[in-house]
Amino acid sequence: MTHNQPLTLSVRHPADSIAVLTVTGEIDVDSAPALRTRALELIRQGRPHLVLDLAPVEFCDSSGLNTMIGILRYAKDRHGSLSLAATPPHLTRLLDVTGVGELIPALPTTAEALIRIAMPGDAPEEQETR
Repeated sequence: MTHNQPLTLSVRHPADSIAVLTVTGEIDVDSAPALRTRALELIRQGRPHLVLDLAPVEFCDSSGLNTMIGILRYAKDRHGSLSLAATPPHLTRLLDVTGVGELIPALPTTAEALIRIAMPGDAPEEQETR
């Protein structure tokens, strides 16, 4: 890693059962546990639908992808969901190459992720990536 930007997490609650967690910095073996802990905490607090706003993410390795899969499983076990929003191009490529993008919906914006949660039956089957 060249940047060594620490991971910062900020949360907003656009609805009772939804949390948007904005992730800034690098998601790697050192920082992934903090992301997992905070995400699972939000789900346990009654916000089973989680959106990760990844626009400010500068780097993500396989630990970050494994963390996202773990968060998805935890959310689904509690009748929730995990969506990714505003994934930067380097992360979109990683999601595509590894197949994780097939498991976790990635939408162009946080607003579109929130609409998908609010109206899951109205969401298009295939989301276009930018």
